[in-house]
Amino acid sequence: DSLLLFNENTERPVASVSMINIPVQTLQDVINSNKYLLLPRLSSQDLLDALCPASASPRKRLCVLLVSQNTPHHEPHRQSLRRFAQEANYADKVCFMYIFQERQVEFVHALLSGESSPLEPLVAILWRRDQKHIKYEWLPEGQDWASYNTTKQHLEPAIERLLRAAQAMPHEAVIGELIDEQAQGLISKVITRLMVTYDVLRDNLDKEHVLPVVSVIATIVVILAAGYLMAYLMKLEETRVQEEYASKPQRSSKPQVYQPSLRLHELRAETYNGLVRLLRPGCRTILLLVDTQSRATLLPTFHKTVWPYRKNKTLLFAHLNLDRGISWYKELLSLSLVESRDQPLNINPRNCIGTVLSLNGLRKYFCMYHAKHPECIGTKGNKRMKRMTKQLSVDPAGSFMGFDDTDSEDSDLSDVEQGLKSINQNGDKYSHVIFQENLLDGLPNWLDRLFEGSTHRYYINYWPDFNAK
Repeated sequence: DSLLLFNENTERPVASVSMINIPVQTLQDVINSNKYLLLPRLSSQDLLDALCPASASPRKRLCVLLVSQNTPHHEPHRQSLRRFAQEANYADKVCFMYIFQERQVEFVHALLSGESSPLEPLVAILWRRDQKHIKYEWLPEGQDWASYNTTKQHLEPAIERLLRAAQAMPHEAVIGELIDEQAQGLISKVITRLMVTYDVLRDNLDKEHVLPVVSVIATIVVILAAGYLMAYLMKLEETRVQEEYASKPQRSSKPQVYQPSLRLHELRAETYNGLVRLLRPGCRTILLLVDTQSRATLLPTFHKTVWPYRKNKTLLFAHLNLDRGISWYKELLSLSLVESRDQPLNINPRNCIGTVLSLNGLRKYFCMYHAKHPECIGTKGNKRMKRMTKQLSVDPAGSFMGFDDTDSEDSDLSDVEQGLKSINQNGDKYSHVIFQENLLDGLPNWLDRLFEGSTHRYYINYWPDFNAK
């Protein structure tokens, strides 16, 4: 076996090995010892570290660098330096290299200390003190480096002087990493890898291996095609089922989204226990008093006012027709009086429409809203309420609720009207006329006070029976 290694000089090998059986380790050692050209080009940081390594000992290893351009006009300069490197005998103390200044702009710019790139080649002798710092010396400018004699005349004395003398080099620079000119992009790497794979397969696959490979590839293609076809047929079937389902009438099988609604119950004999007597603890019934004439006007207003409370599960909302439930309302008012009455109440139902009661069935009390109730008028409602409470406890009857002890049976005024008249005589503002559509204007504020617990409570001993008129 024989091994011949050549560099730029193809006339004779730079290394040769001949033996019966060359060991692998011997091949690797010979190649590693001669893997660089006589005048290599600096094209990456790894190449710079291998050719011109950093050394802390001064003058231990010098690097001769030719700064040129990638043009045929500078090829004679490189040939001249290559010839000098071939004939010189500096062992491992000096290495020779060249660089293209247009490809390693930052490195050359650091050597020139910010000056513009030269048009003609320059030669520098470098010593790398560490990875970032270098010391260097420029050879005289204006020399014809294309001439071998000129190159040898100036370069040989300078190298001998720097190898022997301990004098410092005149220039110092901080350099960065060199650009890897052989680096490939992602697409180039993929294409290269595919080409290498193709070459390997072409060299290693024989005719006897082609048929199994084709069979495997065909099997994979058939499996993928069958899977795609099944997915496509399944999609068509789903589309057909959805179209059939859309064409059929929709049924109520789907769970409907819960929409909180507000239901107004009517207080009657059959609903009385559920709305009043058998209320769960903590629950209340908000009851509106209407008659047949005012029903159409007051119910929509009442519904709109209590609509924000529809999600409150402790509230029930109802209305009472006074044409049928006036007797129950009379008895309820009678039970709320501090003193009992011997005579039946004389109440005009027209004066009671628009009244709202909050009934607490468990604790047996109710709160009252009316447009002329002392709690619902002006900012002095609390004072009026105190006066009303005092009057209810002292006077034979309550003026607001219309309780009067007069024995006159010829009076055309109801108890409520007579009670209001007595207050009007004291100069209060209850004489103002309130129209039917304005009876519930103050209900929102009263509801706020009701849930705050600041409304007056009328307690009773029991809930009267509901007997329809």
